[in-house]
Amino acid sequence: MIIKVRVIPTAGNNEVVSRIGSVLRMKIKNKKVDDDAANAIMKSFLADFFAVKDESIIIVKGAKGKEKTVEVRDKSEEELRKIMDSIP
Repeated sequence: MIIKVRVIPTAGNNEVVSRIGSVLRMKIKNKKVDDDAANAIMKSFLADFFAVKDESIIIVKGAKGKEKTVEVRDKSEEELRKIMDSIP
């Protein structure tokens, strides 16, 4: 499944804030959103969130920006849709 992620830097915890249509908004505990550390934090958090391995989260587009296109593998489209639908 391909999802769009809007990454917001914060001093707080990593968390999914909301979903606007098909765009997932999440905060990461990092000052930047466009470096390798931010991408690693985001991938690790999304892997836990979707209950897949870190390697199952692939950044398809936007690795150097706030808006990223991410592919989530190793889980059915239906399972991932249920998780996405549970986000307010």
